[in-house]
Amino acid sequence: MESFLIKALQLILSLSILVIIHEFGHFLFARLFKIRVEKFYLFFDPWFSLFKFKPKNSDTEYGIGWLPLGGYVKISGMIDESMDKEQMAQPPQPWEFRSKPAWQRLLVMVGGVVFNFILAIFIYSMILFASGDKYVYLKDIKMGMEFGQVPTEVGFVDGDILVSADGEYLKYRDTRTLDSNMLLDILNAKTVQVIRDGKEHTINIPEDFMDRYVAAKSGFWAFRIPTVVDSLKSGSEAERIGLQHNDRLIAINYHETPTFSSFLKEMQDCKNDSIDLSLVRNGEEITLRAAVDSMGTLGFYGKDGEVMMGKNLSKFYPEQHDSYGFFQSFPAGISLGVATLKGYINQFRLVFSMDGLSNIGGFGTIGSLFPAQWDWHAFWMMTAFLSIMLAFMNILPIPALDGGHVMFLLYEVITRRKPSEKFMERATMVGMIFLFGLILYANGNDLFKWISEKFF
Repeated sequence: MESFLIKALQLILSLSILVIIHEFGHFLFARLFKIRVEKFYLFFDPWFSLFKFKPKNSDTEYGIGWLPLGGYVKISGMIDESMDKEQMAQPPQPWEFRSKPAWQRLLVMVGGVVFNFILAIFIYSMILFASGDKYVYLKDIKMGMEFGQVPTEVGFVDGDILVSADGEYLKYRDTRTLDSNMLLDILNAKTVQVIRDGKEHTINIPEDFMDRYVAAKSGFWAFRIPTVVDSLKSGSEAERIGLQHNDRLIAINYHETPTFSSFLKEMQDCKNDSIDLSLVRNGEEITLRAAVDSMGTLGFYGKDGEVMMGKNLSKFYPEQHDSYGFFQSFPAGISLGVATLKGYINQFRLVFSMDGLSNIGGFGTIGSLFPAQWDWHAFWMMTAFLSIMLAFMNILPIPALDGGHVMFLLYEVITRRKPSEKFMERATMVGMIFLFGLILYANGNDLFKWISEKFF
């Protein structure tokens, strides 16, 4: 329960920051062009609001709504989700959105997206300035990887050491959003270079590789790591036979288990049985007699943790650390922001497949990306990623989103004909119905997955 609350708080704080910055982008450009902004709200406020105030001599009411699905600024003379038909029926006023030139209205509409992308770049830059960039070159992972079904079909072999994709060295970071970028580099590559049995091989990647990988719903890889003892459970068999911190377990019944996964597999075959356990301690090989329990365990915690899935790789492999000065951090932040945007766009195209639709998630899925314990570095990395995601989603040409308004404004600029207000009202209504349907579907997916995991 505590971890759920921590994740929920991080999600709410992150989305609140993103919504405020996004709406401030609209607000700033509107005020720059002397367009009246009637409301600036965090969250939506149908029927009532949790908090509101209007400064003296200000045209803008600031507030917090009760429905946490985003936020908005209500701009005078603009057809938006407020559907204020009464205002639109009045003659246009000089301070209204509809009275301004198309280029000014266009800048007002892209202001939110621009500010979200700027925020992401700023966050990335400050993270790089404060803590640098830490990563592990995959070519340094000398034990190689173990691969899932689809990569194996394409030609990857367990134990392959990944080197590069299309000639670019592959780096792995402990951050999920950046890890996905690296995986996408492989999925979208034409060739991947690996080292196998000491020799370099080139694997040709088929064009449908990503589609096959998504359809299979199986993992891509696991990192091959040794089985190293970290600590013992009190009263366990591991404690009884005298296992020690940093013992490296290398064989069971004299069958070699060089990797953690091979060790686990061998242990599962020895449930409720006695085994000869071979290990290396301080450079010396030792064999101990041990009894395996019904779960196939001995009762120790390994140093592996989440290493097989890519977390804390520096426990076993050399970690690189690039430091950045204050001014150096901004070009690096821009590069990281652009790379993250490209990665997200590559992922987004999968939404248009049946498998992609089934994987769409709502607030539960987004919240699960945050760590179970409060971690400011992880929080800001995720906030930067969500800021880029929000910017991209908002610029899609869907009525009721910023991109829908931009689409109609570009039509106006090109044809010099403004779409009728009646058309804009109907298009906005259709867009709102579509978006609310998408929100219900995404969160319904989360609920269905939770029920399936909980009760089936």
